[in-house]
Amino acid sequence: MTLEGFSTVTTMVWEHIEADGLAAPLPEAKAHWVAGELSQLASVEVYPHSIVATQGTVLFLGRQPRQKILGILATAKSPVGGFTGETRRVTVDGRELSLTMAPTTAANAAALRQALPFLVPQPLRLRKSVGFGDRLGLATPGHIRAVRNSAMAPILAQQSIRENARTGRTPQGVMDDAIWGVFQEGWRDGFGADADHLKTTADIDACAAAEYTFYTIDPGEHVNNSADTASSHELQEKIEDLPWEALDTNPADLVRRLTSKPVELDDFGLTLDREQVLPAAVKYGGAVAHTARLFRHLVQVMGDRPFELEVSVDETASPTTLAEHIYIANELKRLDVEWVSLAPRYVGEFEKGVDYIGDLGEFERSFAGHVAVARAFGPYKLSIHSGSDKFRIYPLVARMAGELVHLKTAGTSYLEALRAVALLNPSLFREIVAFAVQRYPSDRASYHVSAQVAKLPDVSLLPDDELPTLLDDFHGREVLHVTFGSVLNHPDLREPLFDTLRDGEETYCQLLEEHFNKHLDPFA
Repeated sequence: MTLEGFSTVTTMVWEHIEADGLAAPLPEAKAHWVAGELSQLASVEVYPHSIVATQGTVLFLGRQPRQKILGILATAKSPVGGFTGETRRVTVDGRELSLTMAPTTAANAAALRQALPFLVPQPLRLRKSVGFGDRLGLATPGHIRAVRNSAMAPILAQQSIRENARTGRTPQGVMDDAIWGVFQEGWRDGFGADADHLKTTADIDACAAAEYTFYTIDPGEHVNNSADTASSHELQEKIEDLPWEALDTNPADLVRRLTSKPVELDDFGLTLDREQVLPAAVKYGGAVAHTARLFRHLVQVMGDRPFELEVSVDETASPTTLAEHIYIANELKRLDVEWVSLAPRYVGEFEKGVDYIGDLGEFERSFAGHVAVARAFGPYKLSIHSGSDKFRIYPLVARMAGELVHLKTAGTSYLEALRAVALLNPSLFREIVAFAVQRYPSDRASYHVSAQVAKLPDVSLLPDDELPTLLDDFHGREVLHVTFGSVLNHPDLREPLFDTLRDGEETYCQLLEEHFNKHLDPFA
């Protein structure tokens, strides 16, 4: 194929293609112009921000109907390789290059990571951060557009094992979907990858193989919620049943260690007593032991690869008290567990996909104590789980925690996908709502929600242009939120849903950017 008068691309190619290392991003206007020329050359619609030059090669992502394809334009001397696709010779202003069009497979994603270091996830350490769950694998471009305007460091690959089971995805698939989104948007400022809510060593192994960098341990099944209401006699029995060998201590030493002197917290000291320490141990001792065991396994599996740990005890029956937080932090530290963030169970209600429910004054007082513990025993970040749409508390969290905060979101991106469907394909949206209403009574079992189907607006009475308002309704949001797995496993809903979002990609991206700007602006 010959393309004469291809001066803009030629200039870009021959200025950068022979340079050592990674070329700087193209200026915005030039990127769009070059994308147009590459689109003509490759017969695809090229994403402007994806164009990158390195080591004798220009790489870009193109769009075909309902699928994407990787383009590799290279000189004969290019050391970049490992891609599988269809290659042909092209002539650009009299110079010969090879053009390879490669499918967006896992193998090509791996080769792309080798060629472009900015596509490799990395630990974020104590940078203020936000996690973007993406249950469909389509949301990363919209997430990046929002985070470009924020002060938050992003985690762009994030999925729990439970969610993977419900969506039919794998840790590697989640990672690769995020990588293609990062490449599409040309994001070079670093990102993390969260293996979320891990409960077993097998969970860790699967995510470590996919090169995740952030591991969220969920020891919730080892939390003994009965400690809150146990009698003195029952408490003593439960104390004796704790895994003291794994905890490498005993009741007497534990009490002496945590009550012998005040715990210094910011500008005040807190003295614990036996009546606080032992119930805390009964409630969280098993969780501490389980977390330490999984952390040691993670250290072995990761070897010399850098990673960071989050500890999550947010899915418990009652809020984590200050004494309990101190117990958890003190014992994890004593057992040589290293963590970068911790998610207590905060006061109030953190229901899925809706705003914070509770007294803001009580939350502020309680959260201030948790911040003080995080500073005293770390510092480490406080993680806000079920953090989507908690607009009432964001200003308080941002002001009190400063950099020591990690906001974790997930299902809200799926809800924005449904908003896009409501705009683009109203009849499909009506089908999804009808099916979600049927599934909600059973699907809600593993979620903390209080929506009632009877209080949903009657969708049959809404004209098409008002259907998106269902995504602004408390009951509508929760019903649609927790039924995602059933919808994605329905043979008559899954493919039409994905087809609608792929065809309307820009609409979905714009909705995500607008929605997450509201999440991230308070943390600026």
